[in-house]
Amino acid sequence: MNIFNKIALQGLRKSRTRTIVTITGVALSSAMIMAVATFGVSLLSYLADGAAQKYGGWHTGFINVPYSFTEERIKDKEITNSATLENIGYAVLNGSKTPEKPYLFVAGYSEETFKMLPVTLVAGRLPENSSEIIISGGISSKGGVRIPVGSRITLDIGNRMAGNNKLGQGDIYKAGNEVFRAQEKRTYTVTGICQKPNYEENTSPGYTIITKSDGTDREGSFNFFAKLKNPYSVRNYAKNKSDGYSYVFNDNVLRFMGISDNNIFNMLLYSVAAIVILIVMTGSVFLIYNAFNISLNERTHQIGILMSVGATQKQIKNSVLFEGLCIGIMGIPVGILAGIGGINTVISVVADNFEDIMYDTPLKMVISLPAIIISIITSFITIMVSAYIPARKAAKIPVMECIRQTNEIKISAKSIKTSKFAEKIYGLEGMLALKNFKRNKKRYRSIIFSLVLSVVLFISANSFVIELKQSSEMAVVYTTYDIGLITNEMEDGKLLALYDKLKTADGVYESIYQALARYTCEINTDSIADNPKKALGIKPADKTVNLSLEVQFLGDNTYLDIIKKLGLKENEYTGQDAKFISMAKIDNGTQRVKMPEDFQNIFKEKTASLTIFPKTGSQDTAQGAGREVNITFADYESNDILPDLEDTGENLQKGYIFQIYAPYSLKDTFEITDANRGTKGITFCSRTSKKSTEDIEMKILAEGVTDGYTLLNLNNVTEDNTNIILIVNIFAYTFIIMISLIAAANVFNTISTNIKLRKRELAMLRSVGISERGFQKMMNFECTFYGIRALISGLPLAMLSSWLIYYGLSAGGADDIDFVIPWAGIGISIFSVLFIVFITMLYSTSKIKKENIIDALRDNME
Repeated sequence: MNIFNKIALQGLRKSRTRTIVTITGVALSSAMIMAVATFGVSLLSYLADGAAQKYGGWHTGFINVPYSFTEERIKDKEITNSATLENIGYAVLNGSKTPEKPYLFVAGYSEETFKMLPVTLVAGRLPENSSEIIISGGISSKGGVRIPVGSRITLDIGNRMAGNNKLGQGDIYKAGNEVFRAQEKRTYTVTGICQKPNYEENTSPGYTIITKSDGTDREGSFNFFAKLKNPYSVRNYAKNKSDGYSYVFNDNVLRFMGISDNNIFNMLLYSVAAIVILIVMTGSVFLIYNAFNISLNERTHQIGILMSVGATQKQIKNSVLFEGLCIGIMGIPVGILAGIGGINTVISVVADNFEDIMYDTPLKMVISLPAIIISIITSFITIMVSAYIPARKAAKIPVMECIRQTNEIKISAKSIKTSKFAEKIYGLEGMLALKNFKRNKKRYRSIIFSLVLSVVLFISANSFVIELKQSSEMAVVYTTYDIGLITNEMEDGKLLALYDKLKTADGVYESIYQALARYTCEINTDSIADNPKKALGIKPADKTVNLSLEVQFLGDNTYLDIIKKLGLKENEYTGQDAKFISMAKIDNGTQRVKMPEDFQNIFKEKTASLTIFPKTGSQDTAQGAGREVNITFADYESNDILPDLEDTGENLQKGYIFQIYAPYSLKDTFEITDANRGTKGITFCSRTSKKSTEDIEMKILAEGVTDGYTLLNLNNVTEDNTNIILIVNIFAYTFIIMISLIAAANVFNTISTNIKLRKRELAMLRSVGISERGFQKMMNFECTFYGIRALISGLPLAMLSSWLIYYGLSAGGADDIDFVIPWAGIGISIFSVLFIVFITMLYSTSKIKKENIIDALRDNME
């Protein structure tokens, strides 16, 4: 060990307080980096495990491969688990009402396949041998063919052929371009009904039915699914091992590892990671930088002596870097352990909530070796950068300035001159504070810089949370029901009879049957409000405009409840010549979750008399005779219409809602044609949507419904988006707390150490007679100067940083979010800056007041 390193170690031992403060800063920085890394890895691991539980634990699959291929792949060292699905063949689904899906696809599962490819049973049990099957519920709901549990079916199993090519589930059915060739008959007993397997695409030509594979067939076609030891090599593995066969990826799992084909999600994930790392490293660099900078200010005299006896700039810099290395060796392990322990506490608090709200698995802390290594490397880089900047600066100071210590304080009468007006305002104590501020600008700038950095970090983190929540909320759709049954084939009588059965399903507390018809009408533009005119693109010369509208027929009791809720007279809104309730609103331009208050009224008046015509096609063109309706516009939370699964999306693009509500009993009095007939069905509100959906499906099967229908669990449809929002909220607020701690530590460290450096100066003031009250008043003025100057500089920089975060997320894929000024963060920052400064000052000055004045005057700060 050379002499300079020994001197550095002696300096660390001699200045124990400063060394402990610096090590604490390093430990806090390392803890922050490790905590964020561990929390991120744990959340992504949880989401990946939950997705594997829901969609299957495989990473890649090879489609329509021979048995020899599966045998070769099982031997691959890269694979940790695998499963084989036997493509037994196709059978014609007689009576299918879905022309694009005329087949049954028979799949053979082994024990491993059932484990890797999850099957969700709706009724019955899994097959136990090759003569039993479970069928997809879509066969009844969409195909319109009822195959009850317990029945026996005989199928002609064969292949779809296009010339000499055998077609699979990935090949869309095209009538006339393929032929079906039966090869054998098989008889199965139906033991259960399941939800559609996740690997079955909507465009697949066959409804999947699953049997237990006996493992005797070696000549057929198979699908091979593999889980890799290293998922990040999945693309290279699939490409190198495919041998020309088709392969697929389980993007539902891979996306949480950042390696899926979902470029928008990947960009958002990497943008978030980049912003988090940038904010953390910025805070850490300046926290440690200030500690080293203050340390070098103390050691200026020592550095001057070393340089006077021949020490070079390189040796001085290396000495400081060695000091940083020693501090890192002491502080980083403590920080890593503290970060892991702290985040483990956070995870343990919220783990059970994750299990209840999201997947059926708790959130567990995942300690990743790469995350630890990255955290250690990042911390060391942060320390070295933080130490190098002041070391380089100190090495360039002239020798005599270092020895005399004249480099820090350079004053002239002009530089510290203050106006008489300021003296009258501030008084003696205020003038002393202001002169102190001017005579040692470098030291005070470090304090202000710490405060500015804290403001920027906190507001940036707050803005980051706001923008991230926006991007995750964009995918959520506001709706007034949890479960919807949609049908275009079922007769009204059957639908109402089914409604009486289904409304008692487990967990259902409210249900409504409804139907929809589409119309158009010509509106006088004078009756439309000014803002909606602009949104609808109405020009000043336009006298009329055609608007699309829907008539929603609700159950009579539901309709009467609405009338009572609005305080309207029942006799005016019932009967053959009744008035109707309407809602006509237009998007106010926000891109948030669409709640009723996010829309504004289209019409100026509360009532209107319109002639509506049945709509034909996707344009606002009318057909048939018109019907005159008297309507009253109402502001209330309407019952959402059921989605039309065959809708082209035109209704979503028009940007406004224009609906008329009518009792179901008057449905026959409206002209409804094949062209303007919308969807109809039943909506349910449920406390336990998953159990309710299962019970509804069981009741439908028990009723033997053969009409085509679709059952949507809206909670399942939006589950992933809701989960992501919850993840974002927990991550974001944990991140804000940690950033707040590092910012507060930065300010406390800088101010308290600077006050310690001024012990002799403050003792001198006390020795010449300044009172305790005057002394405290002077320090209060200094606090005020610090806070005001920090806010003047910090708030504009924080707004710039917030905009850059918004721009980064927008460029990363979240292009529908708005820039939102984080007013709450700004308010908290203003209060916190003043509060932290005053508390730190009180703490530091209380320590100084307890010291003996004579001892403080003799103290040369070592």
